[in-house]
Amino acid sequence: MLPELFEIGPFPIRGYGLMLAISFILGVLYIQRITARDGKPFEPFLSIAYIMIFGGVIGARLFYVILHIPEFAGNWISVVNPFQSDQFGIAGLNLYGGVLLAIAGTLIYCRWKKLSTLEVFDYFAPTLGLGLVFTRIGCFLNGCCFGTPTDLPWAVTFPIGSIPYSVYGDQHLHPAQLYSSLYGLALFLLLHFLAKRKQFAGQVMAVLLMSEATFRFVIEYVRYYENAMLFAVGSWQPTYNQVVSLILFVSGLVLYIVRRKHAANSHEG
Repeated sequence: MLPELFEIGPFPIRGYGLMLAISFILGVLYIQRITARDGKPFEPFLSIAYIMIFGGVIGARLFYVILHIPEFAGNWISVVNPFQSDQFGIAGLNLYGGVLLAIAGTLIYCRWKKLSTLEVFDYFAPTLGLGLVFTRIGCFLNGCCFGTPTDLPWAVTFPIGSIPYSVYGDQHLHPAQLYSSLYGLALFLLLHFLAKRKQFAGQVMAVLLMSEATFRFVIEYVRYYENAMLFAVGSWQPTYNQVVSLILFVSGLVLYIVRRKHAANSHEG
């Protein structure tokens, strides 16, 4: 855990913030490269990248706040401040909230500019995996999004004063952040490979939705969540993210089936 990497003058450079910036930069460079490869104009994709970046951060923050309202009672100014304390660095972002707002903003922009939404999403889909590689490393450095106790040989511990220590003490925990980072790398490679061989528009996006939903549903079982993040469905207590995962998986499956059928009918015609 290393929330602050170094300082430039009086300004601390935080691990999560740096990893977030790296993921954004690499994502834009990736889009620039593949649009050039396919002879597409880069400018509208750059605009969409900005929409996704700012929409993603704002949505991630808002979704976290909505799910943790009691934390902000009496101190609403902290809603716009993800730096909860000098000790922990950036905190209080929710991935799915960012994804949902980024998608909504992109849909509006594509409709305004009369762009193929599915084609745009297919181009950007691999960048989500690329982003996960670095942002989850940032989570590990920051000590957030941590795992539950385990006796596996690769378990990790966090120092006194960290958020994980305040919950579990010196117990050995799943490195859930690193699991997600490795998954992000696998997801990026899969989607990048698929993007060059896709059979119909929307195929890459559909696979992204199903892959992300499946992984997120599973990883929740080894991540710590406070009780406020849990539902009660009989004896099962899914997290909010697991419920969203189910919705995303069904959406991806429907998109895949519908678009594949449409492509088959167009080919026959």
